[in-house]
Amino acid sequence: MGAKLPAAGGAPGAFSAAPVSDINVTPLVDVMLVLLIVFMVSAPLMTAGMKVDLPTSNAKPLTEPKPPVTVSLDAEGRVYVDKTEVTRDTLVPTVKAATEGDPERRIHVKGDRNLAYGKVIETMGWLADNGFGKVALVSEPPSAH
Repeated sequence: MGAKLPAAGGAPGAFSAAPVSDINVTPLVDVMLVLLIVFMVSAPLMTAGMKVDLPTSNAKPLTEPKPPVTVSLDAEGRVYVDKTEVTRDTLVPTVKAATEGDPERRIHVKGDRNLAYGKVIETMGWLADNGFGKVALVSEPPSAH
């Protein structure tokens, strides 16, 4: 409960002091301290993976990798390298030409959903048997309903 004190030599209830025009920073400091605590607690939780002390190296940085070669299989089982139709006999030479002979180049395999799964695995096996180790299946994310 507050009380009004009379000013010295003045009427009761009258103030002789000038109004205070300073900015009250206490609420600002309170909010900033709360935000600081929140960020201090949440920052370590946002880091992904393990903390590892990595060694230094004079190696050149990796260049931007080339885009992957796409091997597609349609519903009838026809095989395409990028947009060129190939046969089983010409699949590996066509992929070697598309990858410029680089066995480390990434290859994406796209199989039609109505195609037998074995046909897709067989195609991936041909590629793996011929030295292409970075072969990956490609799918589409589910559509939002």
